[in-house]
Amino acid sequence: MADKGLEHLFFDTLRDIHYAEKHILKTLPQLESNAASDELKAAFRTHTKETEGQIQRLEKVFALIGRPATSKRCEAIDGILAEGDGVLEDYKGTTALDAGLISSAQAVEHYEITRYGTLRRWAKMLTIGDAYDLLTESLEEESRTDELLTKIADAEANARAAKVPKED
Repeated sequence: MADKGLEHLFFDTLRDIHYAEKHILKTLPQLESNAASDELKAAFRTHTKETEGQIQRLEKVFALIGRPATSKRCEAIDGILAEGDGVLEDYKGTTALDAGLISSAQAVEHYEITRYGTLRRWAKMLTIGDAYDLLTESLEEESRTDELLTKIADAEANARAAKVPKED
């Protein structure tokens, strides 16, 4: 087997997050339409637009390294999104749905934060300066979204779900 270096790993991981972002983009409208809170609906709507921009930035990074903008199946994000589908199915129409949607969305955000943080470090090491800046922008958006979801959870969703009596 031929030796592979950081450039190959960078490209492979870039393809992974490209796949993830495209699948997340398809999921966000469903989260928005099922959320009860207007603030949560707005957060999902805003993040849909951000995700579109993140995909465009990823495609710029592919161009910077002279590679085609292709996706590589990401089983991790498929699993996280499937878990979110399960939460939606199990809690649809309940007081706990928004808390569950936030929890599922934050699992996605944390995955993205990890990927963008790693890619950004590698871009710096590989001296792909413009890629570093593009990836930093996406990392900052993901971090802000995670913080906003925490704020919404703490301000309303978790408290509302906690008021439902426990089952015996």
